[in-house]
Amino acid sequence: MTAKIIAVVNQKGGSGKTTISMQLAGSLARRENKILVVDADPQGTATRWAASAEDETPFPASVVGLSAANAKVHREVKKFIDDYDCIIIDCPPAADSPVPQSALLIADLALVPLIPSPLDMWAAVGIRQVIVNVSIINESLQARLVMNQCQPNTTLAQESLEVLPEFGIELTKSYLGHRQVYRQSAVFGQTVHNFGSKASAAIEEIESLTDEVLGILHV
Repeated sequence: MTAKIIAVVNQKGGSGKTTISMQLAGSLARRENKILVVDADPQGTATRWAASAEDETPFPASVVGLSAANAKVHREVKKFIDDYDCIIIDCPPAADSPVPQSALLIADLALVPLIPSPLDMWAAVGIRQVIVNVSIINESLQARLVMNQCQPNTTLAQESLEVLPEFGIELTKSYLGHRQVYRQSAVFGQTVHNFGSKASAAIEEIESLTDEVLGILHV
């Protein structure tokens, strides 16, 4: 097998990179795929997330910390490429960090989590330029914006969606809502799938995003 590589990037902290990385990893793993999450963020949030799981219910995907690799993340990730169906790289929140640029060099898809607010949208402009620059080298790189903490019926969300076409990166049809269960799943080292019927709306969002990502990657 040769893994498909997804880099989850944004220069702003709190946009939902680790949430999307871990929820997507868990969803893909539940479909009998062998998944690796590369925690390339020095904060180590993805690593702590997986470590919070109880022994009886371990996190369904493997997680490895590679933040120390810095600008050589792409070289380290290549060592795993034949052992997994998909590798998701959770990048640190800094467009000028060498890590996102390194990850994007080998990525098939860049996912950019975005909270629908002017401040978050302005902050994401930097990562858009990084993606454009890397695309000159990695010509097969695709990119998508993913709305996170979205409340679609609010005026702010609707106004944000109206200006997104000017951003220059296509928006996924799927989005993550503003739901407490996303935070709860991190505390317990799991995904929303472990919370049953009370997480049904969140599960539907993650499954929809998973379907869309697989379609983009032609898997």
